[in-house]
Amino acid sequence: MATISRYDTSAGKRWEVRYRTPERKTTRKRGFTSKRQAQDFAATVEVEKMRGEYVPPQLGYITIGEIAPAWLERKAADLKPSAYRSLEGAWRVHVKPRWADVRISDIDLDAVERWISSMSSQRGATVVIRAYGVLAGILDSAVKSRRLARNPARGVENLPRKGRKARVYLTHEQVDALADAAGDKRALVYVLAYCGLRWGEAIGLRVRHLDLLRKRLTVVENAVQVDNHVYVGTPKSHTSRTVPVPDFLLLELARQCEGRARDDLLFPGRDGDYLRRPVSFTGWFQKAVEKSGVPRVTPHDLRHTCASLAVQAGAHVKSLQRMLGHASAAMTLDTYSDLFDDDLDAVGDALHQARSAPIVSKACPPS
Repeated sequence: MATISRYDTSAGKRWEVRYRTPERKTTRKRGFTSKRQAQDFAATVEVEKMRGEYVPPQLGYITIGEIAPAWLERKAADLKPSAYRSLEGAWRVHVKPRWADVRISDIDLDAVERWISSMSSQRGATVVIRAYGVLAGILDSAVKSRRLARNPARGVENLPRKGRKARVYLTHEQVDALADAAGDKRALVYVLAYCGLRWGEAIGLRVRHLDLLRKRLTVVENAVQVDNHVYVGTPKSHTSRTVPVPDFLLLELARQCEGRARDDLLFPGRDGDYLRRPVSFTGWFQKAVEKSGVPRVTPHDLRHTCASLAVQAGAHVKSLQRMLGHASAAMTLDTYSDLFDDDLDAVGDALHQARSAPIVSKACPPS
């Protein structure tokens, strides 16, 4: 059993706890400002020993800044460059200044919640949630490496909620106007709006990815621009997918293939390499938006337009999921729940018709 003793310091009375580790070695922890704190620690140690959860306190003396580099290195290997860039930025700007010099054993839930509240008063929900995720992820790795018995950052109750930005869905006529205003990018606008590809997936298309006889294109590559460098990898879901091509778009794509070899990019930039993301406000896409007079949209908004037009055409949610490359139909429903409001009306109408239908008594069959 642990023993508790008092000692004096220049700051006043303090208590220490002496106890045995699971290896039967005697150790101690000092600095408790009250006997009750020492008793609570001693009781906790005994419970952790019985459960096999005991972690030597000295293993928690390492700081967040000391264990973060290894965690970031693992994330760099696991994540796509664009995702890692956001994560690394959150560490550098928000987590490192506050927590780098703090021992992991000194972090408690209250301190984490105060940090979140401070950030929330100055930053948007997305920034706060990402920064919290970095801190919690680093501490999760400390738990896995047996430096902590539990993650003190888990269980926060004051994380802000991300508001859902209102989406803009273009009509068929508006897509036509935008495509006409896009000049030599006309076919690209149609692919984004009617095939639902992400920007990186569209500019990663090669001639050999088209099968115009079957009216299909295959999404194999995703070319993501991070700063001024383009990283080419797999699609977001890490799997290729086949997407239907509407009949009217076949001729547009056939023209786009003219003079190009099978391995050539379908929508190359001026230098023949991957087409760069259009610059906000001054790029070709924004100029086409202004010229066409359609509501202000981004290239990614055309993916949402594709979902809207497909739902209006009666597409099944499972087919829409496969087309957009979502991980599950549930994700598609969650993302585009606003597009299925008409389904609620249909349910209400069906229930009304069922209730209003004449009831035929089984006990009195018609003569």
